[in-house]
Amino acid sequence: MADDTLGRYRQSIDNIDMALVCLLAERFKVTQAVGEYKARAGLPPADPGREEAQIARLRGLAKDADLDPEFSEKFLRFIIDEVIRHHERLQG
Repeated sequence: MADDTLGRYRQSIDNIDMALVCLLAERFKVTQAVGEYKARAGLPPADPGREEAQIARLRGLAKDADLDPEFSEKFLRFIIDEVIRHHERLQG
């Protein structure tokens, strides 16, 4: 019985992981388009004001969802840094 229970939990985790990967892929498709637009428009790859606003917004959402805001900030910072790296590459 414990193995069935554990199996169901693990299947749920696998489903959530799949959804996360799909959402991240979709997010990066959009940020790729943003980077291409910025490169054509001569805009800088990074927007510190937007980044800080997004981090503050995500921390609030995390708090509302009972998720550690520090974790959510680290997670978003990792994503933002990767997006900026892609945008810099497009500018080069």
